[in-house]
Amino acid sequence: MNPTSSTRPDRAVNIPSAAHHQYRQQRQALTAASTAHAVHDGLTDLIYVLLPIWQTQFGISYAMAGLMRGVYAGCMASFQIQASKFAEKYGRRTLLVGGTALAGLAYLLAGQTATFIGLTAALAIAGVGASTQHPLASSLVADAYDDDKSRSRSALATYNFAGDLGKMALPAAVGFALSWWSWQQSVSMVGIFGLLTAIWLAWAIKESPVATHPLATNTIEKTETKNNHAYGRGFQALLATGVIDSATRMGFLTFLPFVLKDKGATTANIGVALTLLFVGGAAGKLVCGYLGRRIGMLKTVWLTEILTAIVIFCILYLPLTPALLTLPVIGLALNGTSSVLYGSVPELVSTHRRSQAFALFYTGTIGGSALSPLLFGWLGDHTNIIAAMKCVALFVILTLPLAWVVDKELPT
Repeated sequence: MNPTSSTRPDRAVNIPSAAHHQYRQQRQALTAASTAHAVHDGLTDLIYVLLPIWQTQFGISYAMAGLMRGVYAGCMASFQIQASKFAEKYGRRTLLVGGTALAGLAYLLAGQTATFIGLTAALAIAGVGASTQHPLASSLVADAYDDDKSRSRSALATYNFAGDLGKMALPAAVGFALSWWSWQQSVSMVGIFGLLTAIWLAWAIKESPVATHPLATNTIEKTETKNNHAYGRGFQALLATGVIDSATRMGFLTFLPFVLKDKGATTANIGVALTLLFVGGAAGKLVCGYLGRRIGMLKTVWLTEILTAIVIFCILYLPLTPALLTLPVIGLALNGTSSVLYGSVPELVSTHRRSQAFALFYTGTIGGSALSPLLFGWLGDHTNIIAAMKCVALFVILTLPLAWVVDKELPT
């Protein structure tokens, strides 16, 4: 008998079996990461619905309202690099599950407090829990699809899109729930939902092999740092672009409910408004992904950022109903830009620095989002909310020259 022919049937069986196993692992990683993204982004953007309620209950200024949002975002930004480092020692599964549980517990505690200080402290704890999601879940997806760049981009786009689903669903659900429940009851239920999600993630997340070799990864990263090849000019410009874009987005989102409230919007109207905004944002992922392939990163970013500035000015001067109808358009521009920028991170850094590059990128962008509500809130207190929002619209124009630098550094 020919030994060669006898081994061929086994090979024919094993190859599809191995490919199927790899496919299952990839889908499981993508499902777990996307679920974490949806829940964490929903928890984060729920704050926008609650800020006008908290302002009325506690009698705080725009700057203090911005501070509450900034505390959450600041804690989320401050611990992302540490979360990435801890994951090398304890595993991404442990950090993601623990972070999600901590965020859920913090919301549960927020629902039990009746003081401004207690609520702000709960938001700080929730921000620490949320710091684990972006760098670890995104690198979990990138590592799972590491052998195919085109599928990796598609998987990251799906993961990114899942965050918009959470942004649409949770704020809208709580906005309607507030018609029957108090904000304390609503927030407590959200906290329980976060804890249940953590339990599910503990079952769903499987460690990537890449995450189990921190010593090898650290050795490579030290060599890259020594040779100054870790983060080049392209990544630095991308980070600066992301910071400005995120600061604009969070400044707009934080004070949009106050603008709408001045136009006569109810709490339910604000929940619907945010849903319309995030529906446009979800569409922006698809539209800008297509535009990025057709006309390139530079033209896409310029188009979305200029559109953002124009539509913000339109919203300020339109009556309530027309202003609500423009929200899907600005949602498309706001989130479309972030999607294009986010998708460029793996192309500007080496594979072994990917997790920390995502952590650094999100630290910068979320750090910008933490400072901008405080800054633009201070402007609103000393001028008015309309003037502050005009500054938000003009600030985004600073991204245009930076995007040009990023485009020059992207590999062809």
